Amino acid sequence: MKKLVRGLQEFKQKYVAQHQELLKELSHGQKPRVLFITCSDSRVDPNLITQTDVGELFVIRNAGNIVPPYGAANGGEGGTIEYAIAALEIEQVVICGHSHCGAMTGLMKLNKLQADMPLVYDWLQHAETTRRVVLENYPESQGEERVEILVAENVLVQIDNLKTYPIVRSRMLQGKLQIYGWIYHIETGEVLAYDEKTHTYIPPQSQLIEKPLSLPSRLEQYLISTHAPPVACELPAPRLQSASSTPSTSSINGTTDRIRSQLNALLKASPDSWTDVDDSMRSMSKLLEDAQHEGMSANEAQNYHHQFSEQIPLWFRQMG
Repeated sequence: MKKLVRGLQEFKQKYVAQHQELLKELSHGQKPRVLFITCSDSRVDPNLITQTDVGELFVIRNAGNIVPPYGAANGGEGGTIEYAIAALEIEQVVICGHSHCGAMTGLMKLNKLQADMPLVYDWLQHAETTRRVVLENYPESQGEERVEILVAENVLVQIDNLKTYPIVRSRMLQGKLQIYGWIYHIETGEVLAYDEKTHTYIPPQSQLIEKPLSLPSRLEQYLISTHAPPVACELPAPRLQSASSTPSTSSINGTTDRIRSQLNALLKASPDSWTDVDDSMRSMSKLLEDAQHEGMSANEAQNYHHQFSEQIPLWFRQMG
């Protein structure tokens, strides 16, 4: 408690003294830009991670960054979500999980929790879908690997839960609300964002909307659109087949081999500019999409997803 009191004094002497205009403005009302839903874990600080100031984030925190489906709970999450979108007119939502999450560890020990922490047990029932997805689709995972998989899948489950809210669904249909799924890695400070096209977690910079090239900021040089066509390598147009025609096994294998070769080459690439990073990201997305259509096994495709999720952050760090 002594440390907290000293912190209060330092806050008033330093921060308040240097930000009087901001605090005066905030006294008249708030206009946060993002609803940030994350875990209560003390190692996760939304404003620190995003380097945002007071008044910029509207935050919901609970064990496991859980969003109960609409009407499923009487807690404050639903009302807070509704207020953020209806009253504050927030148009962007981030659901952020994190590595080494205790709630996800507890999710795999529900029987013990029911006896020792019944309220935690009841709360984690809102993540039952996460538990089942991992048990049935990643049966061989265990230990820390399983926790990391739980963290990643739970973010997606909670996004689905968020979409059950009438106001969320309505604003999304109007194109007035965007939802992002993030994972914060405590040990490195790195944040990855879920990409629906590649079904993997990639640097969030890749999901920003493309800006005109004339903008002077260095940051703007690598903002890319996830909907842009591939430009890094020449790919043949998709084959059109008649209803009566069936491609031979050798044809399928040949196409898959070609895509595999291009993916491997892309993994070894070393972009020299932000344009090259942009091109490589677009090509990766298109190649993985083609691989799925051409019959590449789910396990092999997932392996490429994993390799790119490790490689892409290196590209961004290389650019500085």
